Amino acid sequence: MADFDAIIIGGGPGGYVCAIHAAQLGLKVACVEGREALGGTCLNVGCIPSKALLHATHLLHEVHDNFEKMGLMGGAPVVDWAKMQGYKQDVVNGNTKGIEFLFKKNKVTWLKGWGTIPAPGQVKVGDEVHSARHIVIATGSEPSALPGVTVDEKVVVTSTGALALTSVPKTMVVIGAGVIGLELGSVYARLGTQVTVVEYFDAITPGMDGEVSKSLERILKKQGLKFVLGAAVQGVFVAGNAAKVSYKLRKNDAEASLDADVVLVATGRKPFTAGLGLEALGVEMLPRGQVKTSHFATNVPGLYAIGDATPGPMLAHKAEDEGMAMAEIMAGKAGHVNYGVIPGVIYTTPEVASVGATEEQLKETGRAYKVGKFPFMGNARAKAVFQGEGFVKLLADAATDRILGCHIIGPGAGDIIHEVCVAMEFGASAQDLALTCHAHPTFSEAVKEAALACGLGAIHA
Repeated sequence: MADFDAIIIGGGPGGYVCAIHAAQLGLKVACVEGREALGGTCLNVGCIPSKALLHATHLLHEVHDNFEKMGLMGGAPVVDWAKMQGYKQDVVNGNTKGIEFLFKKNKVTWLKGWGTIPAPGQVKVGDEVHSARHIVIATGSEPSALPGVTVDEKVVVTSTGALALTSVPKTMVVIGAGVIGLELGSVYARLGTQVTVVEYFDAITPGMDGEVSKSLERILKKQGLKFVLGAAVQGVFVAGNAAKVSYKLRKNDAEASLDADVVLVATGRKPFTAGLGLEALGVEMLPRGQVKTSHFATNVPGLYAIGDATPGPMLAHKAEDEGMAMAEIMAGKAGHVNYGVIPGVIYTTPEVASVGATEEQLKETGRAYKVGKFPFMGNARAKAVFQGEGFVKLLADAATDRILGCHIIGPGAGDIIHEVCVAMEFGASAQDLALTCHAHPTFSEAVKEAALACGLGAIHA
């Protein structure tokens, strides 16, 4: 048994960041993690391995579609799937080992095993019970189940299984046109798989800016993905090494089915809190399985929760920000997260990134706003790398010009969105962005042009 100032349960982005920052602030900290490696879902079977495969397959696409245009001649490469999987795992291992090093550097104790909370102020790992003034639940999330669908991680897979298939399937049905489904669908489409995405709603990426959503769907169709929208999946039936997905169209109740070698269930994620003992402790929960909190605190004194286990977008960087704020609070400081400035990114090609309000949300609230748009076809750098599709869309208050949101579909969107995040954090106007010198030639010039379009007009459109 050991006494700590803080014990964080979960070694994912929220948990490990919270643990490291709390240690930096002078607290004696332990982090409970039952996986063989730190980093949680994100580093082990989520964000990082999927980006490795997206990068590898994007380069494959470049070889086949664009190399000859640039005068790069020669035979097309052959995919060695086992070697690509090895590359992916090397990327994962490098990152998870890095977190382990940071724990040692900051004197964070890794309590290896799965934790339970037998009583307030106590965490049990294996046969040992440890005490702490502060306990933070940072246990993340797991894939949501779908009625009528049994996952075996071989034929019917979640994102975890999709990242580790033993071979590239000829056909794949993706259930769900959200971030995970589109990213992994893109990976396999580039590898030659016939990918069909089935979505319950009438548009892909539900909740995203409508104009961006339509543009992304059009571009992904050109890349070979097929879409069945407004379709409610009725069941998935497996026979041998193949599956049949039955669905019903919501507009007319017409029934149909699709055959596939692999079915990826990408219908979202749910909080993972099983086994913690929260019910016995009397911890208040929300209807959708999240831990109910007020400024991260639960109704049990000394017990807190952050990240995917709580309400809000299930994003690694949201969890990280909450981990930082939680550490500050435990150290007696004022931790804060600005939930109005949390960007979201889809790592397809082109990338999609957004922050703040969508145009639909502004209309719904009756907010008077103006729109500044600029197409990447007017951006010299984008055209030079064959990524002229897409645009930057900046939303600003009609009276004050204050930036309310930004939505980008185009090259490097996940990186260039951050200048808008910084601007919004400081309450900047569209004119502030327009008057900021941007290096030429860069993708980010499109943001400046969109800001100019909120005023007298863009220069290059």
